[in-house]
Amino acid sequence: MTAPTPDGMAPRDPSVPPSFDAPLEAQVARWREYLRHRQAIHAVDIAELEDHLREQVAGLMDGGLAADEAFLVAVKRLGAVDALSREFAREHADRLWKQLMAFPDDHIEGPDGARRTRTEAVAAFAFALLAALLVKLPELFGVNPDTDDVFYARNLAFFVLPPLAAFFAWKRRLAAGTVRALALAFAAALVVANAYPLSAKADTLTLQAMHLPIALWLLVGVAYAGGRWREGSGRMDFVRHTGEQFIYFVLIALGGGALMGTSVAIFQAIGIDLEPVLQSWIAPCGAAGAMIVSAWLVEAKQSVIENMAPVLTRLFTPLFAVALLVFLGALAWSGQGFRADRDLLIAFDLVLVLVLALLLYATSARDPRAPRSLFDGVQLVLLLAALAADVVALGTMAARIDALGFTPNRTAALGLNLVLLVNLAWSAVLSVRFLRGRGPVAALEQWQVAYLPVYGVWAAAVAVAFPPLFGFR
Repeated sequence: MTAPTPDGMAPRDPSVPPSFDAPLEAQVARWREYLRHRQAIHAVDIAELEDHLREQVAGLMDGGLAADEAFLVAVKRLGAVDALSREFAREHADRLWKQLMAFPDDHIEGPDGARRTRTEAVAAFAFALLAALLVKLPELFGVNPDTDDVFYARNLAFFVLPPLAAFFAWKRRLAAGTVRALALAFAAALVVANAYPLSAKADTLTLQAMHLPIALWLLVGVAYAGGRWREGSGRMDFVRHTGEQFIYFVLIALGGGALMGTSVAIFQAIGIDLEPVLQSWIAPCGAAGAMIVSAWLVEAKQSVIENMAPVLTRLFTPLFAVALLVFLGALAWSGQGFRADRDLLIAFDLVLVLVLALLLYATSARDPRAPRSLFDGVQLVLLLAALAADVVALGTMAARIDALGFTPNRTAALGLNLVLLVNLAWSAVLSVRFLRGRGPVAALEQWQVAYLPVYGVWAAAVAVAFPPLFGFR
């Protein structure tokens, strides 16, 4: 006999398709009747597809989706493996598009689903408003954003990331202990960021400003995962969310930029200069609020349109591979050494991070049952090219440190490239194993997800340990 669930109900037997309420059963019956009118599919196939459909709907509802939305998403997913279901989804695309509305109608989602969606929207905009207010709060205490560069370099991440983590904590209904731990971690980071005697010209200030947001972003991931951070699937969900949120944020920023540009133009026609207001209020507050709104949009539309990052990955993976191969060829042909100044190293490391991001999103969107393809070979070429470029950069940095000694920038660059080297090298090994049929592609994804905390640990080490280690210079 199975143990009861916390609400006192007996758990569902996974071997028995779940039963739903009457409106959802009516939708399933409509879908089933649609398939029955197609001569190419038999009753036994319909039964098997229905089992899959019901399991998908049950899982999505357990994850928090409304009944109607779970049904539409499940049909869309089933359409990826069954042509008739895909046709059904296409013919009912009007329902899918209605699900993309921020405030759905009651007759589509039902009163409870529509009410929950509206509540989440209100909460998201409230947290966005909080982030926008935090941006301007320091000015009430005499901090000038035009002159107090050190203050904003130390604290920029704290205007946005704590409200974002609070939004996820509210939405996931995190346990009080987890919320307290996250609050203490943010508070400790805030103290460390402001306690060190760093001047505006200190290299360690720049390093801290660059690395501390990375460590804090992983704290946001803990809130997002809602107790699943230690699981690979929880971290992978956060990675997917990060990619989608970045795309949404860029789209919002582009729209906001267009709005501000046109506003300046039309107000100039009547002799009013809006630029000071836009620069001091709208742009910084809007950027902070857009971080929360973009996160909410990804949450609201998850599993329906959350596929932009993998599509962009397919597009840019070959382009990055060609760019790195051309770079290595030009480096060998010119005979010139790799320049190791700070700005170039930052740009170069950013390219390597993007390579790993492309790999991660590609593997996360890949069907593990699919056969090896040309794209998998292109990924391996990209990995090997990035690995070779990293080795060249490491050799140059080691020679420079040997000749000139350790500085904060050189040490941070050396450490980051060593961290990237380990990730790239083992990823290449796993990719070769997969292409040779000696290992699953899932191992590549698991390695990327398991390695993710290493970046957070390294970023925290740079932000916390480097300033005193190098005399706050």
